[in-house]
Amino acid sequence: MHDFLFGIYPYIALAVLLIGSVARYERDPFTWKTSSSQLLRRRQLMIGSTLFHVGVLVIFFGHLVGLLTPIALFDALGISHGAKQLLAVIAGGVAGIMALVGGAMLLHRRWMDPRIRKTSSFADIAILVLLLAQLILGLGTIFISLQHLDGHEMTKFMTWAQMIFTFRSGAADQIADVALLFKMHLFLGLTIFLVFPFTRLAHVLSGFFAPLRYLFLRPGYQLVRSRRRRPLDERRAAFDRRQAVAGPKAGGK
Repeated sequence: MHDFLFGIYPYIALAVLLIGSVARYERDPFTWKTSSSQLLRRRQLMIGSTLFHVGVLVIFFGHLVGLLTPIALFDALGISHGAKQLLAVIAGGVAGIMALVGGAMLLHRRWMDPRIRKTSSFADIAILVLLLAQLILGLGTIFISLQHLDGHEMTKFMTWAQMIFTFRSGAADQIADVALLFKMHLFLGLTIFLVFPFTRLAHVLSGFFAPLRYLFLRPGYQLVRSRRRRPLDERRAAFDRRQAVAGPKAGGK
């Protein structure tokens, strides 16, 4: 089971993340939204959203750089494993607390306000719960990391992540002996990647890729959504009929 969860499941999760996101954007690009309810409890939304988004972005890019940067590069720059571990604990802890407080505010707002809850789907609430659970697990790993300030434990996760992304076998063996809490954190993180394309989290990608699509892939015109339900030809015919009826009356005057 360990080999499946940390040697095969990562590829399943990342494949669904990539293919599902592309398919959703190509099929329903205008569903990449958060269904804003900012007119309700605006102050709570602004504070919670700012804390949550800033915290999550710091955590995401911290993990991205920390896990995927080759260990040899840190060694070449003179950054010891212990220093990197301490930086990860401090920066990750502060960002994690920010995101947790902000996420809790957003969940409270969405769950406790009947009007907002009425417009929320099951996926809207479930993904917030998953993210908060992941933040709690991540903060919990800090206490274990403080017992390994030499950075050796951290290098196991770096090696695991880099072996996954470079399609090398035996990645799961690298983290076979790490604490259960770390494994739970990894598994839930991969699960969030798995459900990413099917939730409001997909709007995150809009900030990165939507501008590129309009600049380079669809130059020369603008997409406009119309609320009219009748086909264009039918609307044109109706307009021509109105003009034909109005024409003689206008001429008689």
